[in-house]
Formats: sequence, C-alpha cells, structure tokens
Amino acid sequence: MSEIESQKQQLVDCILMLEHADIIDYNGHASIRIGADQMLINIGSCQRSRLTVDDVCRIDMGGNVLEGKGKPPLEFHLHAGIYRARTDVGAVVHAHPKWSTFLTMVGQEYLPVFAQGSLVYPMPVLDSPNSINNRTMADRLAATLKDRPAALMKSHGAVTVGKNIVEAFVLANYMEENAYRQYMAQQIGKPYRFNEQELALCREKLWSESLFTRTWDHFHAQL
Repeated sequence: MSEIESQKQQLVDCILMLEHADIIDYNGHASIRIGADQMLINIGSCQRSRLTVDDVCRIDMGGNVLEGKGKPPLEFHLHAGIYRARTDVGAVVHAHPKWSTFLTMVGQEYLPVFAQGSLVYPMPVLDSPNSINNRTMADRLAATLKDRPAALMKSHGAVTVGKNIVEAFVLANYMEENAYRQYMAQQIGKPYRFNEQELALCREKLWSESLFTRTWDHFHAQL
C-alpha cells in the first residue's frame, strides 16, 4: 500500500470512529495535509457511517479536485485556512459534537474538569454560527484558533488540529468527553476545575504520542 493510500485509509478510519462515537453525524469532515498545498478530505456527499477510500478526494487549497470521484465539502475552506495559518498542523477534524456545542449555545465557558480534556484548555470560541464556507470565515476561524489545538464555534461545532490525524482525532474525543462531564456535573452543582499546577501536570503526563496511539487503538478496535 502506498503512503497516500495508507493516509486515505487512516482518514476513513478516523471518520468512521468519530461517527461511531457520536461526534460526527451526516455532516462533518476530516483532512490530512499532503505537502505544502494539498490535502486529502472526505467528499461532501458521502455517507459518514459507510465511508470507504473511494469517498476521499485530494484537493489543492483552492478546492480544486486533483484526484477522486466527488467534490470536497463546502467547508473545505475551514481546513485550507488553518493549513495556511499553521505550518505545524498536519490534520484537521471538524464536527458538530453535541455536548461541546451545548456550551456555546448558552455562552458557558469550556472548563478543565477532566484530565484528558484539559489538554485543549483554554478553549477559544468563534463568535459566529456561520458556516466556514468561504475564505473570509476561514481566516476568522484561523485567527480565533491561533496556536491552540482546538476551538469551538458558537452554536455550530468544533475543530481540532494535530500534527497527524491520530492527534486531531484523539483531541476531538477528549474535548467532547470533557464537555459531557462538565455538563453532567453542572446538573448536580459547581464542578471542580483544574488549577494551573494540575493543568501543567496533565499536559506533561498526557500529551504523549504513545497515549494518543493507545486512545486511537481503543476506538479502532470497536469498528
């Protein structure tokens, strides 16, 4: 299997796992950067729950299809904008996770209440529910994200980024699990939020390629 074919399969696995975990639905997309100015991304019309490598296309940053049988999602701009702004990013996940989005609907800050979820804290929020389907909105999102690994979009969804698709996938899961625990804890009382020392310890211990791989493998085994 060529490297490109392997990356396509990894992208397919990522989206299938996100769908299985109820983080991605009939919409949403993930991408892997190819070189400086291309990406692999799932086509917009695909069924996320039945994705195959035939549903992945290769495009340039302008959305022109270089390889594949379908068109990219309208929000390919989201991915292109982040790749333009962040040379350190090798993969992007955009989804509409329920619990994380609930927080933005009521203006509730994402709090570090769960060790793994603290890795994406503090969480910037794009103050617009608009689709990221043009360069202007993509640049706004990239400016909101800055150098962070994740951002929320008000009443819309979330984006996570990583040096590879494993990292971007795992952070999406950590973010949504943290939001779920925060929401549920708030039904009982005021949840405990990690202090600065605890946040530093979490990052030191949990920001680990081996732990990211273990989390990926956990979800992959469920496919």
